[in-house]
Amino acid sequence: MQAPRPAPDLAELAASLRREDVPAVLGLDLPLGVPRHYAAQRPEAGFVDFLRGLAGDPRFFTVNAVLQTVGLAAPFYPMRGLKGMTRASHAAALGLPDADALHRWCDRATATRPAGAPPFWTLGANQSGKAGLSAWRDWLAPALAADAPLDLWPFAGPLHGLLRAGRLAVAEVYPAEALRQLGLKLRGSKRDRAARLTLAGPLREAMARLRVTPSRDLLDALADGFGADASGEDRLDCTLGLLATIAVLDGHRADFIPKDAAVRSWEGWVLGQHELPAWLGQPAGACAT
Repeated sequence: MQAPRPAPDLAELAASLRREDVPAVLGLDLPLGVPRHYAAQRPEAGFVDFLRGLAGDPRFFTVNAVLQTVGLAAPFYPMRGLKGMTRASHAAALGLPDADALHRWCDRATATRPAGAPPFWTLGANQSGKAGLSAWRDWLAPALAADAPLDLWPFAGPLHGLLRAGRLAVAEVYPAEALRQLGLKLRGSKRDRAARLTLAGPLREAMARLRVTPSRDLLDALADGFGADASGEDRLDCTLGLLATIAVLDGHRADFIPKDAAVRSWEGWVLGQHELPAWLGQPAGACAT
């Protein structure tokens, strides 16, 4: 396993990963899916058809500066911070029942992890909307519209069923979830190099459990806390996401997908996540491939 390094844009990266002799998997730290209450207002059959139809639709990818322009065809908000701005008002502008409805099931807090960011929210450190917007607009929507050889998990089925030579399987990973899946705890903020340094030993142990052999440059990155610059946390996130993906691919962790129609058609799921939202509990048989 190599140390993280900057990649070309997503379209170039995807093209470089596809080979005719072996399958490939790409984990993305960005939302692949939309909330069920938003989806209920859409005419498409599911998220993949929805994305395919967004190709060439610049209005959808505009980040709204004011609530008055937010709607089904332009859901991303806000462009900047405004006094009195709330997620509840954003939800109302989208026709959703409350602020919680901005989240997908996989974004909700679990018994062991706080909530992630809702897909259409684009402000602050705890947001994923900008990454999703960029990837959907610049790569996924055009690629799907052009019938590119890629398959989105979990919409196309369990991950191992998507492993086909010449095609690329794409799955959502979430570093905070990956940290827990690997049995690791970060003491402090991942933006703090000193905190990242405390993970050096535990990450090496996790690699040993997964039978992953780190390269010399990856060992050096671990020992350096992934560097002193602002991108250090991104390099840590990349490493966590890749290890979590390997864990599922190699059978160390089950490929769970909730038995829920909205998850499987519209919301998507986080690779390797076993827990349902805390408010749902864990009903028997709730998760399966």
